[in-house]
Amino acid sequence: MKLEELRRFLRTAGAKPCHEDILLRMWLRAIGSESGHGRPDDYFPAAVRRILPAWRERLAAIARLAARHPATDGSERLLVALGDGRMVESVLLPRGGLCVSTQVGCAVGCVFCMTGRDGLERQLGSAEIVAQLALARTLRPVGKVVFMGMGEPAHNLDNVFEAIELIARQGAIGHKNLVVSSVGDRRLFARLATSPVKPALALSLHTTKAVLRRELLPRAAEFDPAELVDLADDYARRSRYPLQLQWALIEGVNDGDDEVEALAAMLAGRYAVLNLIPLNRIDGRGLSRPSAQRAAAMSLALYRRGILTKLRDSAGQEVDAGCGQLRARHAGRAAAASRDIGGIRVTVEQEGPA
Repeated sequence: MKLEELRRFLRTAGAKPCHEDILLRMWLRAIGSESGHGRPDDYFPAAVRRILPAWRERLAAIARLAARHPATDGSERLLVALGDGRMVESVLLPRGGLCVSTQVGCAVGCVFCMTGRDGLERQLGSAEIVAQLALARTLRPVGKVVFMGMGEPAHNLDNVFEAIELIARQGAIGHKNLVVSSVGDRRLFARLATSPVKPALALSLHTTKAVLRRELLPRAAEFDPAELVDLADDYARRSRYPLQLQWALIEGVNDGDDEVEALAAMLAGRYAVLNLIPLNRIDGRGLSRPSAQRAAAMSLALYRRGILTKLRDSAGQEVDAGCGQLRARHAGRAAAASRDIGGIRVTVEQEGPA
């Protein structure tokens, strides 16, 4: 469902643009009509009052909470059921963040991510993306939204940017606290250049080696990593929000001294922060996270070479909070085939029936 469908529903009942904005803002901020922060029902014209019960039913049907999996670190994995019965995931993050999904499934097929195993099922509409924030705010305050859940935002640009613009205008979240994560796509960079809202950008890099990157991200857009960093750095300087470079640390694949030296050269002078993220545990895939000592040593080596580096402790490890893991458990899965990735034999799984 798209946001325009919601607006059309209100207009058909005689709502004016100011009424649309108020009702969308109340939904997006999880404000009740009697909360003192929204508008009571009798504020609206009689024709709008008559459709308010149907309006609320319509909003509730867009996305509902199917399961909650809290972790002791303050994160919480949410399994969200859409109106057609499909499932996506959102993650409540420590310190008021929320990670939302933009697609059911994903076409990129990153070998270390559960979401891409079955490919893309369908795009999320702009209202379905926004609904994840509205739903999350019924559970706790949210002051930052990262478009970093299931799916590749660059493959669903119209719906993603419609959601971003509404959240920026009505959701009480500043541009720098809206973060779009992507493997990199020329269409995304073109859209960022013209968008009235300038979100921060997170780029999934994962290696400095073009050949290895194609193995890790088999259906990502063809980019030399250096060119990709150039484009992202240019946007970061224009938006004035530092580029966030994401690097899933995989033992024996991209945690070597050769990557440290190449990164130090590639990122020298960049307006960027490198986030080293030890791999989320995925049973049976043949990939593993490096030891804590190795991860810390890589972070320190980069920092000493002048690269602003943060070693992230992936949130929600105890509840398997990596993208697609909760949905995969809900659906069931079966092993499929194996292939070599960066010299390591990897099991590639497919979803099975529940």
